[in-house]
Amino acid sequence: MRTTFERDDQKTRKIFLGVTARKILLGVFYFCAFVMAAITFYALYVSLNEYLQTGKVIVGEVLVDTEFPVQGLAKLVTYLMIVSVVGWYCVVRLGADKVKDVPKWLKSILQLIVLVIAVVSLYEFVYNFIVWNSLITADAIKGIIDIDQKNIKYPNPETPWNLVFATKMSLAAFLISAHGFYTMGKPERKLE
Repeated sequence: MRTTFERDDQKTRKIFLGVTARKILLGVFYFCAFVMAAITFYALYVSLNEYLQTGKVIVGEVLVDTEFPVQGLAKLVTYLMIVSVVGWYCVVRLGADKVKDVPKWLKSILQLIVLVIAVVSLYEFVYNFIVWNSLITADAIKGIIDIDQKNIKYPNPETPWNLVFATKMSLAAFLISAHGFYTMGKPERKLE
């Protein structure tokens, strides 16, 4: 009995120049992991310097303020969100055969945990999005248009969160956990 991944891999055995789908997924995963690590270390470095100089830090602000590769292009938080989701997809596709022998009771427990994470991250996404839009609207009524510098002093008033960062990363967390819930609950197709 072959898994879905094995059947897909056979259909696309040689995509071009002898490169298999598995090698492409592995390459994409390593690229995503490198980008995630680079963005995270950059953000930690800049945030730590800001904290040491000013005594305060806004979580995610450096990722929203930094545009890469040139001014006016995408923000680092957007890249982080995208590579998180794409990296997760690659992990699921690459590890599909490795988890097929996990007992059903353990899969059920893991699926419940992932469902809780999906519900919480969906709530956080909607909450952050509504607060962000409310602050944008309140400023727009005053004639101020600045969508990126909206912060919320929650859950810790001493360490506010940038709402662009919180919204995008909670969306990524929801997409990842919803996909995990779906994949764990999907029955293996039998070969006919």
